[in-house]
Parts: sequence; structure tokens; C-alpha cells
Amino acid sequence: MVIMQATMERGATEKSAPLQQHSKENYSLKTLTLTLCKEEARLDTRLLAKHLGNTPKAIIKLVDKHKQCFSELGKVVFEISPLPSGQRERYGALNEDQCYLVLTFSRNTAKVKDLKVKMVKVFGEARKARELRHTEYLPTYHQLHDQIKVLADGSPNEQLIHMNFNKLLNKVSGIKAGMRSMANLPTQSLLIVAQLMTLQAMQSASDHKDGYALAKDATMPLLALTAGNVLQLKTP
Repeated sequence: MVIMQATMERGATEKSAPLQQHSKENYSLKTLTLTLCKEEARLDTRLLAKHLGNTPKAIIKLVDKHKQCFSELGKVVFEISPLPSGQRERYGALNEDQCYLVLTFSRNTAKVKDLKVKMVKVFGEARKARELRHTEYLPTYHQLHDQIKVLADGSPNEQLIHMNFNKLLNKVSGIKAGMRSMANLPTQSLLIVAQLMTLQAMQSASDHKDGYALAKDATMPLLALTAGNVLQLKTP
């Protein structure tokens, strides 16, 4: 995981595009799954309502009623989604503090207490994943692609060469295309290891083709981990 670059703005915005178009499932704890909105971990108000045993409309009504309070904790993102009935549903994506504010306005029942614990865990994982992305993943990523650039040696297909290495590392790490920024802690850790193994393997490469072959030989053993679900990775 990785990864929160939220713009703290006052007020709220309405958008017609479904949240899932610009946010992806990222961290989950049983059925409590966060999404990413511009790399900020958020919780869908519909899912929050489900865990509270409430209706989605009730959560939105609560947010609207205390709009100023929620806005002080960050930008409140609302979306409009079509329903099978043909009607349209308004829902939101709340950041960590806003989620806790919802719980503050709720009765402190056993269900609410349990949800508080789950939130602490899942948002905590999101923060750790973000830190790992910036301190470990990105530095090794840049080192790797600097080395690939050297091996490409001005090839007109240099961009494709970089893409092929990325595809290889995604494969051995169990990550779908375009999902690196949404990877959770185990997945990110495996990807970092794969990048380091590739860097080491390419030290003796004569060109990019040789480097790719060496990288493939070095990292293929990792594929057994993801294929066998040894790490129980979640790659949405």
C-alpha cells in the first residue's frame, strides 16, 4: 500500500462519475475495505452504514447535517451512482478522521466498539503501506529504471523495454496492471524484493535483453509464492 496525498479543503463536492472509476479497493480487514481517492485511504459511506447496521441514506443525512464539522477534517467527496431500479444514489468517501467522527455521533454500542477496532487496524495498515511505498518502493523503482535506461542504450523502443520489466515484476508479485499504488503491505514488500533482485541480477547484463533474461531467472521463484497464495496477497 501506499501513499496519501490528500488536499485538505473545506466544503464538499458533487461528482457524477462512480467513485470506483478513480479509486480502487486497497486495504481490507474481513469485510471492511478501504478505497483510494487520489492516493488517500477512504471508506465508502455505504459500507460504513452496513457495518453500523444503518441505511446509506442515514449516513449521508448525518454528514449533511454536520457538514461543517466534517469539512474541517478534510474534503468530503460525494458521488452519484445509478441503481438497478433506475434511480440514482448519492454516497460519499470519508477519510479516517471523518469516519471516526461518524462513530462519535453514534451510540457506543458493542457493534460500534468493534468497528472502531477494525478501523484502527485497517487505516493503520494503510498508513504503513503509504510509508513503505515512499521509503522503500519508490527509491528502488527509480534505481531499477535508471539501470534499465543504461542497458537500453538509446534504443528507440526504450519505453517498451521499461514496460516489459514492469510487467515481469507485476507478474511475480501478483499485481495487476495499474494497481501498484493500491498494493497492500505484503504485496508491496514482495514487489520491493523483486525490484532488488532484478537490480542485482542485471549487474552482469551486457544489454537490456540480457538484463531481462537475468531478471526473469532471478525473480521467477517469487511467482510460486503468489501462485500458491503463500502470502495470501490481496490484489484487487
